[in-house]
Amino acid sequence: MSEKIPLLIDTDPGVDDALALLMAFNSDAHEVVGLTIAAGNVGLGHTVRNALKLREVAGCAHVPVFAGCEGPLVHAPREDAAHVHGRDGFGDVGYADPSGRAEAEHAALAILRLSHEHAGRLLLVALGPLTNLALALRLDPTLPQRVARLVVMGGAVTAHGNITPVAEFNVGFDPEAAHVVLSGFPKYDLADWEATMAHGFHHREVEKWLAAPSPRAAFYDAISRQTRLWSEDRRGQYWYSADSLAMAWALEPEGAVEAVERPLAVETGFGLARGLTAVDWNRQTGAADSARILLRYDQARFEARVQAALAAA
Repeated sequence: MSEKIPLLIDTDPGVDDALALLMAFNSDAHEVVGLTIAAGNVGLGHTVRNALKLREVAGCAHVPVFAGCEGPLVHAPREDAAHVHGRDGFGDVGYADPSGRAEAEHAALAILRLSHEHAGRLLLVALGPLTNLALALRLDPTLPQRVARLVVMGGAVTAHGNITPVAEFNVGFDPEAAHVVLSGFPKYDLADWEATMAHGFHHREVEKWLAAPSPRAAFYDAISRQTRLWSEDRRGQYWYSADSLAMAWALEPEGAVEAVERPLAVETGFGLARGLTAVDWNRQTGAADSARILLRYDQARFEARVQAALAAA
């Protein structure tokens, strides 16, 4: 058995997912055992193709990619994030077709199989809508017993949303799936949108990182340019990469400076609050603390890990 921590990533690449994946592939302490792919930032055809390309750019073409759900569990999807990430999710730069193809096995089934193969050791990181994971959990409710740690990028814990006034994109895209997962796992780590906004990168610093003489930096510079320009125009001098913060915490949990544990529930109604991640800050409901919510992460560690991933040979 490998001494490395087995890492399974459920993702919808996406520019910020791409940076998180480069970080994961660059970790000496972890072995990426699979990428399970959902629709989210853009459609499933694009997110699968982007995952195949990222593993190639990272020199990890052996890592299997599993296509999953084409849309939310129950309802029609909301608007995707093509206006931020590009129509293809990777900045519409027209990159060459990746080598290889996705496996025949569905992502939800791959999650369950890999949870058995790495039972008690598996680090599961969810960077997109939780549709694949919810389907896996419905197929086998014992899944959480085999996962050593679940890290989720999602939610807005004080209701400052980025897709609606109260909802973060991943949860807002498929609230029913988020409800299934975040009520089905008794414990999980949550890096939400508001933590993301507290851990931005200065645009001029990012440009220096992307000037590194490495294929990874060059590729990421190209695919992220549209997103970074959009961000600077609308959000100011800092660029925010939600998935890379979640991945930093997953890979290096000791970098967390402050985290709190609280009960959390997802609103699945159809009013203005749909997709709200309701945190019981005062523990009024009597529910068990389920979410360990990241509040502050060591910014220097975070930035060092990003730079290392971009400049990896």
